[in-house]
Amino acid sequence: MHLSSSKSGVVLAPVSRGPDACQMITRAQLGQDPPQRTVLGVLTENGQYRRTCGQGITALRCFSGSENVFPPAGKKALSASGVQGPAKQGFDMYVDEPEQGDRDSCTGREGMAFEDAYEVDTRTLKSDLHFLLDFNTVSPMLVDSSLYSQSEDASDFGTDVINVTEYAEEIHQYLREAEIRHMPKVHYMRKQPDITEGMRTILVDWLVEVGEEYKLRAETLYLAVNFLDRFLSCMSVLRGKLQLVGTAALLLASKYEEIYPPGVDEFVFITDDTYTKQQLLRMEHLLLKVLAFDLTVPTTNQFLLQYLRRQGVCVRTENLAKYVAELSLLEADPFLKYLPSLIAAAAYCLANYTVNRYFWPETLATFTGYSLREIVPCLSELHKVCLGIPHRPQQAIREKYKASKYMHVSLVEPPAVLPLR
Repeated sequence: MHLSSSKSGVVLAPVSRGPDACQMITRAQLGQDPPQRTVLGVLTENGQYRRTCGQGITALRCFSGSENVFPPAGKKALSASGVQGPAKQGFDMYVDEPEQGDRDSCTGREGMAFEDAYEVDTRTLKSDLHFLLDFNTVSPMLVDSSLYSQSEDASDFGTDVINVTEYAEEIHQYLREAEIRHMPKVHYMRKQPDITEGMRTILVDWLVEVGEEYKLRAETLYLAVNFLDRFLSCMSVLRGKLQLVGTAALLLASKYEEIYPPGVDEFVFITDDTYTKQQLLRMEHLLLKVLAFDLTVPTTNQFLLQYLRRQGVCVRTENLAKYVAELSLLEADPFLKYLPSLIAAAAYCLANYTVNRYFWPETLATFTGYSLREIVPCLSELHKVCLGIPHRPQQAIREKYKASKYMHVSLVEPPAVLPLR
């Protein structure tokens, strides 16, 4: 059964909740019944469906405007957009010559094996790493997930370098400076001639479903949406290629963030072969050029994890804050005008008030420099989204946080009115 949006005309087939992607690929190779696929169909009135590989890039054009001079317009823009710089010289390695006494001692032990100096018990390593050496598997996604399927909550607060207590303030200050440099244009959708904000909402909703299907980290989703918005801030995209841009953004984010990212063929598979592998790789290349290969981006998720680590809260409040923060990804307007650190603060406030009837602790106000008065505008917008999400057609985030591992926080009723005055 297909869901459709009358405003945008985009048809969305929901993700199958049956076997995972790896098992579906294996059954298809065995000649059994074809599996159901995750599909965000292209618009029926658009003639861009199943273009050839050579036409994949020509569907993109630059805006006509002084603020969008990068990358240059025209077919030669791809080759000309690379930065030309002087060739770097190779590194020279200098090794201190040992003293005479050291030289004698070294020559006497020249034939000693490495294992003699450092005894390594490889028996324990073989049992854990043998699966990495098995190249007979159909897909990297078939690797035994029990070895890395620890809960995301545990990994978030484990050895994450963002949460190192000794450098927390310095890291936070650096992220606050970096987030300004990586902000998309606030009203870029007004200059898109062929796509609308509703189409972007449907695309982000689909990316959430794909992330759940492949068990991707939350940070991967945030990165993909950031890449998507920054790309659309600079490039004009036809509606028939919008899903291709979103898929390439998720592919890049997976390569950056995941230990075992899905393969390119699997990303082609989830689009129901709407695009070819060559088209996806060419779009990935163009995406990297437009983003100037700058993929290290502070996200709302990173700031929220910092706040949660700084000011301990119960697990229910933590999951609710993550749910509220993720809802901000659905709408470009009004949330693109707020910094990720401010959105994270607003998500924390709304979740904390819903569960504990308290907004913003003084410790976080001192740590972030945000007062409650500065957070209120974004907090009000998030509150509206939370109240309206049960009535929207895009339910992927809400369904995601209905799971027991998130303590069903999406079913929690937010307060009807916030006492902000």
